Amino acid sequence: MKAARPARVPRQRLELEVRREQLLAAAFDLFVQRTYDEVGIEDVARAAGASKGLLYHYFPTKKDLYRAAVQRGADLLLERTFMPPEVPPVERLERGLAAYFDYVEEHGAAYAALMGSGVGIDAEVAAVVEATRVEIADRIFGALPLPHVDVAVRAAVRGWIGFVEAIALDWLRQGQPTIQTLRDLAGAVLTAAIVKAAGASASPIEALADPVKTSR
Repeated sequence: MKAARPARVPRQRLELEVRREQLLAAAFDLFVQRTYDEVGIEDVARAAGASKGLLYHYFPTKKDLYRAAVQRGADLLLERTFMPPEVPPVERLERGLAAYFDYVEEHGAAYAALMGSGVGIDAEVAAVVEATRVEIADRIFGALPLPHVDVAVRAAVRGWIGFVEAIALDWLRQGQPTIQTLRDLAGAVLTAAIVKAAGASASPIEALADPVKTSR
């Protein structure tokens, strides 16, 4: 008997997936350059070299398209900041923090679109942003050398995430201080917040007692 051949994805299906990605990439580029109201379906179709009909085939409404674009930005940020679990905890935090601010520096418009203008448009868009924050928080919790993460530590980390977003967005507007300063500041604040929140359980996290030194 001949061995069964592995199933192949039909060429048409691959082409459809590629086309959808091209449309989404065009929309993403426009949404990070302009506000939601300034981008029209015609603009996206023109930028992608496609018809409005094809665009509506993949994204029935402009909000559907915007939600997909925001999700794309969130996925890029999470992919960029992902650190394998085998990386030591403190190093994982350092490298993840460095990668986060590298993303802000290199993709400022996309970051501002993800964390700024999209939140007030649609509950599902806000959910994408919130899911991104939850994933980042869970990564930090998973890297902490604590027997368990109590509500105080959770509150400290969630508050710290808001702090990081605020200083990143301010840096995009002001262009100062340096990115390295932001990394060092964010690391020091995270360390202090966790140690303070842990209270009596602080002994297991003595390794974090010094400010986190981010990668140069």
